[in-house]
Amino acid sequence: MSVKRSATDVPTGTGASDGATRTQAQRRARTRGALIEAARAMFAERGYAGAGREEIVERAGVTRGAMYHHFNSKEALFQAVFEAVEQELCNAIAISAMASVDQIEQLRLGARAFLEAAATGEVRRIVLLDAPAVLPVEVRRQLSERYGLGMIRDALRRADDAGRLRVGPVDELALIVMAVLHEAATATADGGDAASMLSVINGVIDAISRP
Repeated sequence: MSVKRSATDVPTGTGASDGATRTQAQRRARTRGALIEAARAMFAERGYAGAGREEIVERAGVTRGAMYHHFNSKEALFQAVFEAVEQELCNAIAISAMASVDQIEQLRLGARAFLEAAATGEVRRIVLLDAPAVLPVEVRRQLSERYGLGMIRDALRRADDAGRLRVGPVDELALIVMAVLHEAATATADGGDAASMLSVINGVIDAISRP
């Protein structure tokens, strides 16, 4: 006598194990996200040195073991936070820059957006003040390529392709523009006059571009 298989029967455990794997992955993602969110708030409020591991764990609502499962050090957690802030910052700058179709105006709009962000507590503390002190030089270089420097190089390359740059090559120029923007943003974050800084940056853009 044959037995008819029900539509709800699970074949040889595959469906159950797949579901359990998905649930476990979701739990890990939630735990990691909670740690990054908690650390981000504390690093912005207190700085890297002032944010304790135990306080981060408590704020995230997870165990200390869970923290070290995802991040083997406080520095690794800071890097994850830094990347999250950088990603959001680059997205915001890109949205601001794309308000114009003119390649040089995009540079101006992006620079303005960056200086405005530098005045916020989170970007000031995490990106401008703590990152240079916490992250190793090589790590900062890699992240800069992925985010800020990479974005500037792409913008300059578009301007160069359109015949709008007086100065080159683009790779070297991107490093100079990045340095100017970073110093202007740091000065703004330290209380410098943002309008004056933006005026200087616009002068630099004028000097490297053509109508």
